[in-house]
Amino acid sequence: MNERPRRRELMKPVQLLGLAFAAAAFAFLVTLLSMGILQDIPDAAKMQALIVASVLGGSVFVVTLIGIALLLLAVDPADVTKTIDRPVLLPRDSSEKPEEKPEGREPGSTD
Repeated sequence: MNERPRRRELMKPVQLLGLAFAAAAFAFLVTLLSMGILQDIPDAAKMQALIVASVLGGSVFVVTLIGIALLLLAVDPADVTKTIDRPVLLPRDSSEKPEEKPEGREPGSTD
């Protein structure tokens, strides 16, 4: 039985859509409130505020959905269950030092 999580199990599609919808709803509400939808303004200005907020909310929904989907593609499902007990940026063997390039000209370069 394979116990490694699949990519779909990392974040379910409903969670992905829910997070994108929450970001879009937040952008929609902030835009409406900042354009003065609750103030006493003409109906034409209210309609314009609704249109701008709808366009912005839809754009935020799509951008958030694509951004999170691309970030999920970068995750290796096999690495999710592994425990990392060493600093990530150091080489695998701590006694092993990274090679330092000698300063100066590189071999084969002409001046």
